[in-house]
This record gives sequence, C-alpha cells and structure tokens, in this order.
Amino acid sequence: MNAPRLRPPSLVESFNYAFEGIIHVLRTQRNMRIHFTLAVVVLVGALVSGVNKFELIALLIAIAFVLIAEMVNTAIEGAIDVATTSFDPMAKLAKDIAAGAVLIATVTAVAVGYLVFADRIRDPSLDLLDGLRTAPFELTVIALVLTVMLVIGAKAYTGRGTPLRGGLPSGHSAVAFGGWMAITYLVGDYRYWFLVSTVTFIMALLVAQTRVEAGVHSLFEVFLGGLLGALVTLVVFQVFWA
Repeated sequence: MNAPRLRPPSLVESFNYAFEGIIHVLRTQRNMRIHFTLAVVVLVGALVSGVNKFELIALLIAIAFVLIAEMVNTAIEGAIDVATTSFDPMAKLAKDIAAGAVLIATVTAVAVGYLVFADRIRDPSLDLLDGLRTAPFELTVIALVLTVMLVIGAKAYTGRGTPLRGGLPSGHSAVAFGGWMAITYLVGDYRYWFLVSTVTFIMALLVAQTRVEAGVHSLFEVFLGGLLGALVTLVVFQVFWA
C-alpha cells in the first residue's frame, strides 16, 4: 500500500509559514528585536530628513539585508543545535561564520545610513519638510512599511494567532485602511476626491469583511488593524505632507 502523498502548502500557507518564522525570531532573539526597532527608527528618520526615492531604496535594502542575515544566523544556530549535542569545533566555526555575516550586514547598513543622513545632520538649516511635500510616493511606501512592521511587532508581542490567519491586529485590514488613507491624501486636489476616497474605503471594508466572514479574525481584531493602518498613515501624511 502506497503511503499518502503530502499535499504541498498553498500560497497563503507558504506566506503564513514565512511570517511565523519572522515572528518566532522576534520573540526569541534579542538582537532581532534590536535590529527591528532600529529599522523603525531609521524609517522615521527618513521621514524627518526628507530622503529621495533612491536613498529610500538604499535604506530599505540595507534594512532587509540586516534582518535577513540575522534570521539566517538564527536558522543556522538552530539547525546546528539540533544536529549535535556535544562540542564540535566545526559547529562552532559555522556559528561564528553566520555571526560574521550579520556583522558585515550591520556595518554595511551603518555605512549606508551615514551616507544618506550625514549631510542632513551637518546642515540643520536645511528645510526638510519642503522636500517631503514633493515626495508622496516615498511617504506612502514608508507609511505602509511602518504599518506592516508594527503589525508584525504586535503579533510577536501578543503571541496570538498566526500572521495570515488570526492574531491581533489584522494585517490585511491595517494595509487596506492604510492604503485608503494614503489615496485620500494623494487625490486631495482632484475634482472627484470624495468619490475616489469613498470607493477606496469601501474596498478596505470589503477586505476587512472577508477576514471576519472567513473566521480568520474577530471584529475587534479587524477594527484594531484598520485603526492602526489608518492612524499610522494619517500621522505620516499629516505631519510631513500637510
């Protein structure tokens, strides 16, 4: 009798497993929490200093580089700990190499941050907000990235549910309502502003409704997610593009 074939994970399940890995590292690794917090600080600094599109790309790549290196390091350490229960010089060497990769990523990120922010720090008379008023794309990207990072951090802190199936708050609702708020600001001078904003709001509501109807989130979790996404985006645009 043939053994039953295991069903490959669906696309949603694959994303869920990936987010579970991120949240596990956040819960268990102090260094990851430090890197994650610094990433949020850097993104806020990018808002304050008025980075352009290419500088924002460089910062996002540097942040991703550090977080990925830290996660790979954690995975390697876990695999080695499972594979051996006694001291092995090769196992120690593998852990040291993985830690060295994190160090290289961190030093590179610091260098990128210095190159992006150095001139702005040295010139306090620079009118940073004027630059931000002409950069709606950068504001939108930073607002949504901050929203996603806050959602992941909240789920790691509360430990409730899984990233794409339940948990507090709802990430789908946060992104949907954050997008609604960003579009509302970006089309503020358009003659059909009310229509565009209303349609986008209804689409965000439909996203939230599907999460509740599917039994993935409670109404409260969806409400908190939508509130988080809308507020983060509102604050970003109100402060830096008002």
